[in-house]
Amino acid sequence: MQTFERPVDLAVIVAYLVGVTWFGARFKQSQKTLKDYFLGGNEAPWWAIALSIVSAETSTLTIIGTPPLAYSGSYVFLQVVFGYLLARIVISTIFLPRYFEGELYTAYELMQRRFGPNVRKVTSAIFLVTRALAEGVRVFAISIVIAILLHTGGLTSILFIICLTLFYTFEGGMTAVIWTDVLQMGMYVLGAVVSFVILLGKIPGGWNHVTELAGPLGKLKVFDFSWSWTNPYTFWAGVIGGTFLTTASHGTDQLVVQRLLSAGNEKQSRRALMLSWGVVFIQFTLFLTIGLLLWVYGDGKALSKYDLDRLYPRFLWTALPVGVAGLAMAAILAAAMANLSAALNSLASATVVDFYQPLTKGRHSAAHYLRMSKFSTVLWGAVLAGIAVVASQWGSVLESGLSIASVTLGILLGVFLLGVLTKRPGENAAIAGVLAGAATMLYVKLFTKIPFTWWVLIGSSVTFGVGWLSSFLLKSNVDKEKTRA
Repeated sequence: MQTFERPVDLAVIVAYLVGVTWFGARFKQSQKTLKDYFLGGNEAPWWAIALSIVSAETSTLTIIGTPPLAYSGSYVFLQVVFGYLLARIVISTIFLPRYFEGELYTAYELMQRRFGPNVRKVTSAIFLVTRALAEGVRVFAISIVIAILLHTGGLTSILFIICLTLFYTFEGGMTAVIWTDVLQMGMYVLGAVVSFVILLGKIPGGWNHVTELAGPLGKLKVFDFSWSWTNPYTFWAGVIGGTFLTTASHGTDQLVVQRLLSAGNEKQSRRALMLSWGVVFIQFTLFLTIGLLLWVYGDGKALSKYDLDRLYPRFLWTALPVGVAGLAMAAILAAAMANLSAALNSLASATVVDFYQPLTKGRHSAAHYLRMSKFSTVLWGAVLAGIAVVASQWGSVLESGLSIASVTLGILLGVFLLGVLTKRPGENAAIAGVLAGAATMLYVKLFTKIPFTWWVLIGSSVTFGVGWLSSFLLKSNVDKEKTRA
């Protein structure tokens, strides 16, 4: 169906995009210092931070990438989500108390406090590379939706969404990120609920018919207790792998840690983290169920990876009533903009706080660093656009995004655990662990068939183990390194 035949839907989408951009830009006046720009002045309520965490964790990859998992499989992906809960308990116990010992802007300042400036730079650089690559996949994912709506090419679609999101992120900083996240999370949940109700109504016999068809084929299965090093969605890979993956992504990745640091205190940060799991669990269940309904609605037709990634947005645009289709597609754009704005702000924070500010020894004014933060936001927008252009060659958008992060998140988790759980290893030992973890993960990625759900466990174990053992061979200088600033 051509875009000019859907003027009402396009009007809904345009109205939403203009509205959310205006809403985010309204927070410009409150941005006067780095604390305002990167931590929202520590004034956001914990429940808003929780919903912002959810927006970061789900994004467009969830919306267009999760339904195909149930369409071509079952509900076994939920096993990974159970690991997400265990991870939040670990983070609340081990990491949050350390993050709130003094005022931190990035997760990697903790590494300087424990090991020294070199480890801080290494861990921050790992974050920058990993987040840029993973976010590039997410930008490509939303360009799929834009292309369906406007029949534009990939580059035009990518630039369209980045420019809109850049505008309010540049102006409003973390405050705009959090509150637009709240608005946009409500938007895409509403869109998913509406599409679920309409899709179920299109299936004769309703939910009973769905279970009659899906049950005998095992498509309602949640748990798989078999053991396999190559199947990413067994109970053991899901729970153990999901725990390590989320401990790394929520405990060491600046994208989420920045939100946790934005809370007024440790107690509020912990509340936000735990509430976010319940919302995430409901969301994954909802989108998997939508995938199952699409399987029934489509008579179980086998689809290629290309068509699977476009399955849900195509249904929304071609099968939903006028106006409702625009609402549902605007919801997908909402998720994309929420995650992209957070990524831009977190990339800028790590760049300025972990690299530029130490390089200039903090001798410039607060206004200068604020200007550099905004400039860095724009620069990273350009970088993500470039990465997104080539991301179409990386396979399934959901698994691509998760696997990219899994390569290096284990290294970050390993060195963070080394820092908070041990006292003997110093800076040299930590760097030795990072190098060993990196070499191991390159081998696992390129020369084995081990699925991404195990990668964080492997990377963190090697990094931690080698770092600890190296402390017996390398000069520690722990006391000297702790005093570096």
